[in-house]
Amino acid sequence: MPIRPASSFNKQSTAEEVTEGVSLAGKTIVITGCNSGLGLESARVLSMRGAFIVGTGRTREKAAAALADLGPNPGSGSDAKSAAVACELSEPDSVRAAVASIHGLNRPLDVIMCNAGIMALPERQVKYGIELQFLTNHVGHFIFANGLLDLLNDDGRVVVLSSGAHRRAPDEGITFDDMDASRDYQPWQRYGQTKLANILYARSLHQRLGESGKVAGSLHPGVIKTNLGRYDQASVDALFEQMDPSNVKTIPQGAATQCLLAAHPVGAEAGGRYYQDCQVGSPTEVSQDDALAQRLWDWTEDFVGGL
Repeated sequence: MPIRPASSFNKQSTAEEVTEGVSLAGKTIVITGCNSGLGLESARVLSMRGAFIVGTGRTREKAAAALADLGPNPGSGSDAKSAAVACELSEPDSVRAAVASIHGLNRPLDVIMCNAGIMALPERQVKYGIELQFLTNHVGHFIFANGLLDLLNDDGRVVVLSSGAHRRAPDEGITFDDMDASRDYQPWQRYGQTKLANILYARSLHQRLGESGKVAGSLHPGVIKTNLGRYDQASVDALFEQMDPSNVKTIPQGAATQCLLAAHPVGAEAGGRYYQDCQVGSPTEVSQDDALAQRLWDWTEDFVGGL
């Protein structure tokens, strides 16, 4: 079956449709948050196309249970189709341990998919001196992906899930003078700031990859009913009730853009770009600010170095 042109895909396209005709035999793809929602669907579809999946969850048991349907005995034999790794993104030591475990698999990587995250915590939570959503969604993935770059093949890809919610970030972009949200905590604004950070990180990382052939890009998967909204389910349910149903995606549709960037040939052109509905999107102007991206990178390096 021939690979369909990326121009033929849209917001109704599914992960299976955008990877039709693609062979991932011999490829290894790492996915954070593989145990539910978009991560689970991405693992299923990319495995279907032949990839070996390294899936992370907050516990190895959760990840292994999710990956069990991909093949026998995940991570425990030569015929395995996957490996399960524990990774709690809000705990730097857990992230570093996950990085070490993946190095121990002795597998070159073709894709690092930063998929996991938390959203709209109703009450302010602080850990290691910064707001928990920012620690989890941005800092955790910064440690994780950067720690695996030495395993990434010359044509490897880093796929970072952002969100259209990056438009809810503060006007200045990143509140460097209020990273613990002690001055002002608004759940959706703070979530939006983390999603802005995801775009800035992918943009900055791609610039650092230079002419290596490796790429890093970000994406908005769409509005999808997953357990991402579990921390403030009433608010999320109310949001869905107000929406036009035609603007709400199924999980297979929601996983399409990230699978496109991970597997389709067009993903090689995604460096530094932001995608939505399987096409190049139009993010906010502040998300394209290279000076802000550099400042965020420097701040994150300093923060991680001090942990």
